Amino acid sequence: MSSTRIDADTLRRLPKAVLHDHLDGGLRPATVVELAESVGHTLPTTDPDELAAWYFDAANSGDLVRYIATFEHTLAVMQNREGLLRTAEEYVLDLAADGVVYGEVRYAPELNTNGELTLAEVVETVQEGLAAGMAKAAAAGTPVQVRTLLCGMRMFDRVAEAADLAVAFRDAGVVGFDIAGAEDGFPPADHLAAFEHLRRESVPFTIHAGEAHGLPSIHQALQVCGAQRIGHGVRITEDIVDGKLGRLAGWVRDRRIALEMCPTSNLQTGAASSIAEHPITALKDLGFRVTLNTDNRLVSGTTMTREMSLLVEEAGWTVEDLRTVTVNALKSAFIPYDERKALIEDVVLPGYASAL
Repeated sequence: MSSTRIDADTLRRLPKAVLHDHLDGGLRPATVVELAESVGHTLPTTDPDELAAWYFDAANSGDLVRYIATFEHTLAVMQNREGLLRTAEEYVLDLAADGVVYGEVRYAPELNTNGELTLAEVVETVQEGLAAGMAKAAAAGTPVQVRTLLCGMRMFDRVAEAADLAVAFRDAGVVGFDIAGAEDGFPPADHLAAFEHLRRESVPFTIHAGEAHGLPSIHQALQVCGAQRIGHGVRITEDIVDGKLGRLAGWVRDRRIALEMCPTSNLQTGAASSIAEHPITALKDLGFRVTLNTDNRLVSGTTMTREMSLLVEEAGWTVEDLRTVTVNALKSAFIPYDERKALIEDVVLPGYASAL
């Protein structure tokens, strides 16, 4: 099947896996409106369609700091049990409707404690909502497995607490850790003690790196902190000249370190200039373990189906390319090997075979 013949219905039906998607960046616009009214929070608009457009426009600034600032309104409605339960459940149902069969959702619990909830209660509530969503999705015939990554905010001082939470909840749906927030000026090595603690406790982690800051950020994340995956990592291309890989790029490719790439989001933050020129295609062709992700579905006005469609239409991707990045994601998921293997062999490969 050539890239020009992949229709929208086929793309929706293809099994998908997403490793890099933020809970507070993926709420339904109507849900934000309803929850904001219930907590007395003022929004730019109370029309769901207009709010969705506002998010997309506000995020298209080409600046990571301004992009992050759009989260004010989603976080405002995620400070109590009702808001967290609803957004977590709807998160799962929206993934299932998009053909996702495995997802890792990430969020920073410290950003949800402005109400009555403690850090632990935030995690427990989100897990409860995710479980409810998975049960409903399975009952509807669209099963999806969703696991959690807890984030520490790299520019604040509670990263160690978030790491402790990841350790405490690792047998209750939390499968890994991440640091998020403004990358430039806040190097991952600032939180080395937290990463060393996670390694001692055998908790895997990814690190946002190589988006707003370049190769030093990626080097620190991998060689100093010990990350198993890299969030975004688009600027690894700075270590590739005329197809020749430098030492860091070679390390990333040869050791199969997954790059959690988010094309639309990267355009919005200025980390890439276009879908056609996005590094994901060149890195895929060079043999890197690239994965395709949404990052923030509300903020970026996107879905996994849309990300796939953009790559097909603007970068010439085929169904085989989409299958490759889906298998890549599952190979690098933070769940046990036998679970990854079963998803690949029993769900993903048969699903793609039926589309070819």
